Amino acid sequence: MAKIPHKWLVLISVLLGTFTIILNNSMMNPAVPQFMNVFDADAVATGWVITIFMVTMGITMPLTGYLGDKFGKKNLYLFGVGLFILGSILGSFSWSLSSLIAFRGIQGIGGGFMMPLSLVFIFEAFPKKERGMAMGVWGVAAMMAPTIGPTLGGVIIELGSWQWLFLCNIPTGVLGLVFSALYLNKNKPNTQITFDAKGFVTVTIGVGAVLLALGRINELAHLTDPFNITLIVVGTLSLIAFVRIENRTEQPLLDLSIFKVKAYSISVWIAIISSISLFGGIFLIPLLVQNVYGYGAIMTGLVFLPSALFMGLCMTIGGRILDRRGPTGVVTIGLTISFIGTAAFGFISMETALWMLFFLNAVRGIGMGLSMMPSTTTGMNAIPETMISRGSAMNNVLRQMSSALGVVFMSVYFEVRRAQLMAANGMTIEEGSLQAITEGFTVISVLMLISIPAGWLLGREAKKQEEAERQKETTREA
Repeated sequence: MAKIPHKWLVLISVLLGTFTIILNNSMMNPAVPQFMNVFDADAVATGWVITIFMVTMGITMPLTGYLGDKFGKKNLYLFGVGLFILGSILGSFSWSLSSLIAFRGIQGIGGGFMMPLSLVFIFEAFPKKERGMAMGVWGVAAMMAPTIGPTLGGVIIELGSWQWLFLCNIPTGVLGLVFSALYLNKNKPNTQITFDAKGFVTVTIGVGAVLLALGRINELAHLTDPFNITLIVVGTLSLIAFVRIENRTEQPLLDLSIFKVKAYSISVWIAIISSISLFGGIFLIPLLVQNVYGYGAIMTGLVFLPSALFMGLCMTIGGRILDRRGPTGVVTIGLTISFIGTAAFGFISMETALWMLFFLNAVRGIGMGLSMMPSTTTGMNAIPETMISRGSAMNNVLRQMSSALGVVFMSVYFEVRRAQLMAANGMTIEEGSLQAITEGFTVISVLMLISIPAGWLLGREAKKQEEAERQKETTREA
C-alpha cells in the first residue's frame, strides 16, 4: 500500500476538525424549537444557542495570529480542538438553557482558534502551485457543511434526541485531535512578540457587539430596538478605533497593511459577496420550498443537495484550474455562473416545477465552487508567508460578519416586503412570500453582477505580483 504524503495527512487533519465545527453549527438551526420545548423558554432566549457560538467564534478569531506566534500554532490548534470536544461533551449534559448556552460558547471559542489556523497549516504544507487544489478539497468541508447540516440536524431531532447533536461531534473531533497531534508541523513559539492590548479590547468589543446585534435581528421591530441600536453604534465606533490603533502600533494584533496588497483586498471582497449570497440563499430557499410550495423539511434538504454536491466537485476542479492557469478565468466564470443561477431565482412563479429549484441551486453551487476557494487562495498567496495566520483570521472574521449580515438583511426584507405586498396588493400569504423571496434573490444577484469584474482584476493583480517576484528572484541570482 502506497504511503500517503505528509501534506495530505495535514489536510485530512484540519479537514476533520473544520468539517465537524461547521456541520455542528448548521445542525443547530432546526433544533431551536426543540430546545424551546425542552427548557420551557421563548424564541429570543433560545436563539442565544445559535448567537453565542457566532459571537464567541468571531471575537476569538482575531487572537489566533498573536497566540499562534506566542505559543505555537500547533499547540493552539490542538487546544481549540480540545475545547470544542469538551464543549460538545458538556453540551450533551446540559441541565438548563443557561448551561447549554455556556457550553455552546466554549465550542465557539474552540472553533475560533481552529478555523483560521486550518488555512495556515494547509499553506505551510503545500507549495504555491498546489494550494488551489488543496484549498478546493478543504472548501468541500467549509461550504458543503452549511447546506447539509440543517437536514441532518432535522433528522437527528426527528428520529433521536437533541443530545446527539453534541455527541455526534465527539468521534470526528477525537479523530481530528489524534491526526493533528501526529501530523501537524510544530513551529517554534516567538517569545519576543508583544500583546496589543488596546487592539484586543477594541476588536473584541467591535466584532462581538456587531455579531451580537446581527444575531438578535430577524424582523423589522428588532432594528429599532434601543439595545440593538446601541450594540451597532458601540461596535462600529470600536472597530473605527481599532483601525486607528492598529495603524499606529508597532506589533498590531491584526496587521491591516495586508489590505495594501490589492489581490488580497479583492479576494476579501469576493469572499464577502459570496458569503452574503450563500447564506442569503440558505435563508430564502427553505421559505420558498416550505411556505410557498408547501413541502416539508426533508424536501428542503433534498433541494440543497445538488448545490452541495456540485459546489464540492467544482471546488476541487476550480482549485486545479487555479494551479495551472491562474485565477482570471476560473473566478470570473464562477462569479458569472453564480450570478445567472441567483438571478434566475428572481423569475420563478407559483407554477415553477420543483425540479427547476434543484437545477438552479445546482447552478449556484457550480458558480460558488469555481469562484470562492480559488479567489481566497489567490489572495492568501499574495501576502507574505509571515502574515498568513493574520490574513486568514481577517478573512474568516469578515466572512463570518458578512454571512450574518446576509441573513439579517434577507430576513428583515422578507418580513417587511411580504407584509407590504399583502396589505397593499391584497396578495395571499403564499403570493406575498413568493414575490418577497424573488425580489430578495434579485437584490443578491445585483451584488453578484457588480462583483464579476473582480475576477478579472484579481487575475491581473496576481499576475503583476508573480512577475515582480520573478524579477526579484532573477536579480537575486544575478
